[in-house]
Amino acid sequence: MDQLSAAWIEYQRAEGVTANTLARRLSVMRSIGNAGTASREEVEAWWATRRHLAVATRSNDLACLRAFYKWANRWDRREDDPTRRLDAPKVPRGLPHPLGKSDLRTLLGTMPDDLRRAVALGAYAGLRVSEVAALNWSDVDLETRRARVLGKGGKERIVALGVVLLDELLPDTGGNVVMAGGKAMTGAALQRKVNRAIQRAGVDATFHSLRHRYGTMAYQATHDLLAVGRQMGHSSPVTTAIYAAPSDDVTDVIAEAVAR
Repeated sequence: MDQLSAAWIEYQRAEGVTANTLARRLSVMRSIGNAGTASREEVEAWWATRRHLAVATRSNDLACLRAFYKWANRWDRREDDPTRRLDAPKVPRGLPHPLGKSDLRTLLGTMPDDLRRAVALGAYAGLRVSEVAALNWSDVDLETRRARVLGKGGKERIVALGVVLLDELLPDTGGNVVMAGGKAMTGAALQRKVNRAIQRAGVDATFHSLRHRYGTMAYQATHDLLAVGRQMGHSSPVTTAIYAAPSDDVTDVIAEAVAR
């Protein structure tokens, strides 16, 4: 990896980019090798080698590279953008796959304490796995039942914590809310550990299914995309809108009306 790419990674680290995001960006920069000095032709040749990857992966790769060149332009390290002729792949937006109530009960009833807290934070607070791993008891206000969560891009938000969730989290042990053997975990390590435990419990789901459950249930209860999006840390209501499709009571009204 060239010096300019390495400088950008260090800049990202200093800006407080989460470990998972930083690792992903580092992987992309290493895959191209010389992004700091690469010509448009070299970048386009690199892009051609990514055709076999999943659409979402390619989209993330290109977004990472464009963020790098935007930074380089801003600080007068480069004057051009070698990605300017590349078209970002369209990522299909599928419907959410929320975890069912009985499966959630199974997980909460069989998981060890550390993983049970992680599952509860995903299902009852809608936190991303990286947010769960980073959550510290100092960020939790038990009196107001609120938590300060550090989300994507270093953006903070206040998330409401229900009584049922607090029952799963307490007692306050200090340090990170979710620990493994007394040690904090990275988001990637926690995700692997939770997903393996979910499979061992015989439940066909992943950690993200917990967040899908939260989004679906929250929209069903409120029909307020903006409020749900704020709680989930979405930057746009378009992202939150996927939870409206399986939760929209109007579709039931239509189904009954056309059958008359």
